[in-house]
Amino acid sequence: MQFSEDRIDTFAGRAGAARTIHIWQPNAPRAVLLALHGGMAHAGDWVTPALYFRERGIATVAYDLCGHGGGPRADVPDFDVFLEETALFLDWVRSAHPGLPIFVIGHSMGALIATKLGLQLPPGAVQGFILSSPYYVNAIPVAAPLRAMGAVLERLAPTMKVPLAPLTDVLTHDPDITARHHRDEARGVRASELTIRFGQALQRAQRGLSLAGWSHPLYVVLAGQDRLADTAASTRLLAAVPAHLLTCRTEPGNYHENFNEVNRVELFADIARWIEAHLLSRG
Repeated sequence: MQFSEDRIDTFAGRAGAARTIHIWQPNAPRAVLLALHGGMAHAGDWVTPALYFRERGIATVAYDLCGHGGGPRADVPDFDVFLEETALFLDWVRSAHPGLPIFVIGHSMGALIATKLGLQLPPGAVQGFILSSPYYVNAIPVAAPLRAMGAVLERLAPTMKVPLAPLTDVLTHDPDITARHHRDEARGVRASELTIRFGQALQRAQRGLSLAGWSHPLYVVLAGQDRLADTAASTRLLAAVPAHLLTCRTEPGNYHENFNEVNRVELFADIARWIEAHLLSRG
């Protein structure tokens, strides 16, 4: 347990694959955050918000997504594996915390997964969704040859590395967390590369995304200096969410990782108030 977790567990993902669960839990939790990390990251990245919410009686449970947490190059067979395994993880959370309200919290690609999951779930299936810098539209420049040849390369060399400029130093303004990210990369816990297959899967998942029909309470924080996710595009997509369900704030000075940014305590406090309001409405 390298990220101040209270315990580690596992659940069975696709085809029985063991997925590691990181758990931060108070003695008597009042609610649970089901946390989905971003692409190339790992479940331990939730340590910062998890410790804040643990002090306030809220547990955080996060699993290492398929293709993550075990090497320098992230790779997945398809995007659907995230949806299938997150549905299984939701079942695990319900079993481990019977009767407790569940909020799904996702960052970046994890927010994209959470969004697609939310579009499939009926109203009331969970208490609400909390999203940071949703990866709805890519803001990273992609070389023209790769755009043109991506589908062909996926067939011929699916695990080939996507050529990307280093991004670790533009995720947060907090130098301590940036240093932690670099240490995690050196240890192979955090990926620094992704495969062509993974990149193509992400693009397919983003294509045609619409939030029309969204039916859950939703809190979103967007980053004004995001180098990975297109904030303006996310704002346009979120406009389809009914106004009475949506709370959205933009932090102009933030890089991509809002929950690791220097103003994170202010954000956590606002999210805590939003959670409390929805717990009260539950009765």
